[in-house]
Amino acid sequence: MAQKYMDEGHLVPDEVVIGMVDEKINSTEGSVGYIFDGFPRTVPQAKALDNLLEKREAPIQAMLMLEVPEEELIDRLSKRGETSGRVDDQDLEKIRTRINVYEKETLPVAMYYKNQGKLHSIEGLGEIQAIFNRLVHELDN
Repeated sequence: MAQKYMDEGHLVPDEVVIGMVDEKINSTEGSVGYIFDGFPRTVPQAKALDNLLEKREAPIQAMLMLEVPEEELIDRLSKRGETSGRVDDQDLEKIRTRINVYEKETLPVAMYYKNQGKLHSIEGLGEIQAIFNRLVHELDN
């Protein structure tokens, strides 16, 4: 079900995503923490995640946001489409739709966590190892 939405370049509905995340969290009893990549994507998802983690007394500690110019995003996604076979990365219109959806629905998540003092912006340009090192540095602090 989730793949259908992603193939069209749209976000998966919140209730589907929250259910998937809740199931995954429930299957990892004993974990000391979680790293969510690409989630939450909407403010309602962020609030739902906060509620899920509050029950476990494990609140979000930080949100890491990679800052990458739009032209670079388009280039990266197009190249990924060439090598991965992902349908949503092979169509420029779908890529632009995803960027527009991000700006409208996901960027407000950053503001949600910024208001909580949890947002950490990280430069997403450069070599993969350098970007990784910046991410690790933020997690260590």
